[in-house]
Amino acid sequence: MNISLIIPLYNEAESLPELFSWIKKVMETNAFTYEVIFINDGSTDNSWEIIKKLKEEHPEVKGIKFRRNYGKSPALYCGFAEAKGDVVITMDADLQDSPEEIPGLYHMVMDENYDLVSGWKKKRFDSKLTKNIPSKIYNATSRCITGLKLHDMNCGLKAYRNVVVKNIEVYGEMHRYIPFLAKNAGFTKIGEKVVHHQKRKYGESKFGMNRFVNGYLDLITLWFLNKFGKKPMHFFGLVGSLMFLIGLIAVVVVLGIKLSAILQNVPARLVTSMPAFYLALTCMILGTLLFVTGFLGELVARNAPERNNYIIEEHV
Repeated sequence: MNISLIIPLYNEAESLPELFSWIKKVMETNAFTYEVIFINDGSTDNSWEIIKKLKEEHPEVKGIKFRRNYGKSPALYCGFAEAKGDVVITMDADLQDSPEEIPGLYHMVMDENYDLVSGWKKKRFDSKLTKNIPSKIYNATSRCITGLKLHDMNCGLKAYRNVVVKNIEVYGEMHRYIPFLAKNAGFTKIGEKVVHHQKRKYGESKFGMNRFVNGYLDLITLWFLNKFGKKPMHFFGLVGSLMFLIGLIAVVVVLGIKLSAILQNVPARLVTSMPAFYLALTCMILGTLLFVTGFLGELVARNAPERNNYIIEEHV
């Protein structure tokens, strides 16, 4: 099979028939063998009834229905597990992603040997204040932290080699950082394609402004896990040791002041009246706690079932 098309959706009943008709036309024009996997993420409209009807009429259609709304990442995770095509393409169900981009994405993966190709909505038709400007800031930060020079990390229109989606775990709200997850898994040939973006035809966006706050928190989490996930002592132990060293230096300063006063036979200040005393106490306690945190993190990492989960590309 050439292509598995994965489409997560939430209350997009109006757009589904038109979207599938457009997809079918593109696939038949290019003689692709394909499957379309709709993941109904707890919709409260009649999206599932429409998916079942499409399935009855078209054998290429598959459907997964969640009992409640879990989010886009769980939907993609289940879709990736189901996908059988050589190339897996994800797109949104709101008709803002154009199926006309499918052939170009497919050929970039198959003919140009990309592991992953991310769409870039260079010209957007969303609100500038609530989407365009925050998106530019968010993507600039993502480029700095991940090292991936992608203009639109969160674009829903992406193409993957099948082996990529089988070796990454998308959870929580990590769908925004799938290119970073792929890079961390060793799939480093990641490209970008300018794609056509369209105005929303039906309904309204299901994502609010909180996605940017959550996005930054998830980005920090991913960076930390990638850097120190299997070696937490390298972070907590280093910071803890530095804090303890600062506290030790402060102790030496306090003792030096006290000893100097004794040798000079002058009234010595109380240790508790010296700021250095409290600095020493705080730093040494924090340093010890951080070091113990790193030690506990190492124990957890050593007993994690996936601690030796390494992706093997080939056996001979």
